[in-house]
Amino acid sequence: MIKLSDDWISDTVGALCDPIIVYESPWMETLPEWIKGEITLQRLALLMVAQKDESQRGIATNAEALAYMYPLSLERPMGHDWTEIYIYLGTQVMSKNMSGRNKDFPEDIAIHSLSDYHMGLLNHLKRWIYERRVRARKDKERAERRGAKEEAKAQVIVEDSYEQLALSM
Repeated sequence: MIKLSDDWISDTVGALCDPIIVYESPWMETLPEWIKGEITLQRLALLMVAQKDESQRGIATNAEALAYMYPLSLERPMGHDWTEIYIYLGTQVMSKNMSGRNKDFPEDIAIHSLSDYHMGLLNHLKRWIYERRVRARKDKERAERRGAKEEAKAQVIVEDSYEQLALSM
């Protein structure tokens, strides 16, 4: 019999049930439905990879990073670095979506790789998103253990403090 650790079980439940972290904006309500399913699929795939490669633990998926940046991209212009990252994420998520729906990304603007600097910025954002996601899960678990009757209302958690890291510059 396989013994599953509490962390593995929590991470699996988190992949399925954790909220989606998005930038606070009036545009957050327009997050496309297909990306929500893609986030779940990518979370599960990343969880499987992380079982063999510890370096893949503690990081959000490309779909999660794209979903976070989506409302911001509609609200105001982003700086060159973050625009490059956003287009890279769009290329990756839409070209290699796991749901099997063909979401072609225009090849004339596609970005298939990032510089080490841009990849560092993206990985920092993805770690930040993952930390917020896990914090929301643990807060909910604590509330449930305390017998709190209030249910988590939103599946989408609004965050805007990453802006301090110059996402919009």
